[in-house]
Amino acid sequence: MTTEAQDRSAPLVAVASTDAVLRHPEAGEQAGEHLLTAMERERAARFRHDTSRADYTAGHVLVRLCAARLLGVPTASVVLAQECPDCGLADHGKPYLPDHPGVEVTLSHTRGVVAAGAGFQPIGVDVELAVRGGSLRAVARRVLTPGELAAVEAAAEPDLAFLRQWVRKESLIKIGRARLDTLGTLDLAALPLDVPPGAPLRSRYEDLHLLDWTDREHDAAVAAVSTAAPRVLDLVNL
Repeated sequence: MTTEAQDRSAPLVAVASTDAVLRHPEAGEQAGEHLLTAMERERAARFRHDTSRADYTAGHVLVRLCAARLLGVPTASVVLAQECPDCGLADHGKPYLPDHPGVEVTLSHTRGVVAAGAGFQPIGVDVELAVRGGSLRAVARRVLTPGELAAVEAAAEPDLAFLRQWVRKESLIKIGRARLDTLGTLDLAALPLDVPPGAPLRSRYEDLHLLDWTDREHDAAVAAVSTAAPRVLDLVNL
């Protein structure tokens, strides 16, 4: 396979602010709502706050943009569905493309920032705002190994250091390599905690390719993981 072909088949990931996604030309005057299914619009309407509704919509628009670029199809033609493996409901849970069963998709949203990915390989992304307050240490001791916890506590910014490992582990959950009840045994202590703002930091964990971002504007951490090296999409050129 040529390098060009490998690039075309590589999973795609993107991170952007909610506002930037909803201003994208393909979001249109309806700020992306016309791209959503009836189920997604119903789910969006349940949010009490406009900002939460916007974050949800932006995440579901961004994952469509990623999938459309991967497949070479119009964004408006991408149908996104979800299904919870525990309760079977279709208004939450793992996202998938009913019309493209060979494509994996993933998305995450927090206040003001969204991340998404699509690939012919397993892919997971997670974005979270920095945790503040006394809950950090209680949570950290449940989900970090002793080595990870020591590194986090020694970091210049323990909150962001903890968040770095948290989004990595959440991404691993999304591709089926971890569970919430096993996070404390998953040791990522060998991975760097210092991820400067700007271009994502690339590293490896076992057979996986890992990307880490730091969004200082929103005080957020982002991680993406896949079995193949992802290509990062610039929203401006999407």
